[in-house]
Amino acid sequence: MNKLLAALIASLFASVAMAQASAPAASPDVAKAQAKADKADTKAANSEAKADAKADNKVSKAEQKAAKKKADAHADADKDKAKAQAKVDKADPEDKAKETAKAEKKDAKADASEAKADNKADTKVAKAKTDAHSDKAKAHIKTDKTKAEGQADVDKAAAKQ
Repeated sequence: MNKLLAALIASLFASVAMAQASAPAASPDVAKAQAKADKADTKAANSEAKADAKADNKVSKAEQKAAKKKADAHADADKDKAKAQAKVDKADPEDKAKETAKAEKKDAKADASEAKADNKADTKVAKAKTDAHSDKAKAHIKTDKTKAEGQADVDKAAAKQ
């Protein structure tokens, strides 16, 4: 049993020593290709990050603009409703029913106008988000392409050895 254990330990040490043996040094062409690929990868990653930030900024601006347009539309609708209600309040008792009907019609028109403005603003935000997603995807694809080309150059240099 001791001999078996000693043989196992000796083979373990031998395999560890072999695994630790240094790999053959890469040729200068491979090292040069690897450095060039790493530089291109870094540049592509920075470019992708800039594209992502730019896309996010566009979406943020679109959302802010939409919020302002919605607030303006709501304020306009409230103003129109208040004017209509003021006419109802000032109306003579015999004209009150007629003015109330007009006020309800103006309220409905103001609500429709507000809804239309909200929908238009939401559509612009959705378009900005879609464009941003597309821009981010294109930047990511470009980065992946650059990485693949760099790795292909490294592999090609290694194959020439």
